[in-house]
Amino acid sequence: MENITTGHWIFAAIFAVAFVFFLIWSYRKDSKTHDKFGIGGSRVLLGILMVLILIFIFKRVFF
Repeated sequence: MENITTGHWIFAAIFAVAFVFFLIWSYRKDSKTHDKFGIGGSRVLLGILMVLILIFIFKRVFF
């Protein structure tokens, strides 16, 4: 970590902001498609979050 310069941090910040902007822009562009075909997407997200939480709990308890 000692070789990370200020330029690296500036690049990382600009990249992160641009990436989030692109994600928001893409989502808004496709929001009508999401409403039409994305029924049940919240269930998938909930399932993924539950699996991640279970993995986290098992790693803390058993390892």
